[in-house]
Parts: sequence; C-alpha cells; structure tokens
Amino acid sequence: MVRSLLPVALFAVVSVLGAFGSLLAPVNAQPIRAATRAELLYSTHCIGCHDTEIHWRDKKLVTDRETLRAEVRRWQEIQGLGWGRAEVDEVTRYLQARYYHDLKSD
Repeated sequence: MVRSLLPVALFAVVSVLGAFGSLLAPVNAQPIRAATRAELLYSTHCIGCHDTEIHWRDKKLVTDRETLRAEVRRWQEIQGLGWGRAEVDEVTRYLQARYYHDLKSD
C-alpha cells in the first residue's frame, strides 16, 4: 500500500515546492540582458588593455565619430584581429553609445 501512495506523495511534494519556489523569487527580478556582438568583441579583445578611464582621459585622440572609427580600426590592426568594416562599425557604435555620447557626426 505504501508503494502505491509513493507517486502521489512525491507529486504533492514537488507541487508544493514549486509553489513556494515562485514565492521565493525576487519580486523585481529583471531578465539578464544579452550582450551585443560589439560588446562581446570589445570585452574579448580590447578591455584587457582599456579600462573605462581611457575613454575620458584628458589627452584622448577621439574627437568625432570618424576618429573613433579610425582608432578602433587602428587597434584591431595592431592586434591582428582581421575585423572587417562591419565589426569596426559595430564596435564604433557600441563605444559611442557607451562612452562617447557627445561626439560630432561624420
């Protein structure tokens, strides 16, 4: 008789735990944002030498979107990454959105 009640009891325990599990979840939990391709390229290949301070130092070389693009292109060439125009443009847009909000347009 105990064996016949075991599946029912197990189902009841799992159901109760599931209900309590949803109560334990944070109320304002936000879904984790997926990193963009540009963010992944930058964090994989660039952040090792660049911390955020490099983007607002006094003697920065970036003055507009084209100089930002030129710096991205230059550094990917120095590292031998072989990025095409698409990757350079994506990382340029990412950096402008992240650090260089006030750049003049091309």
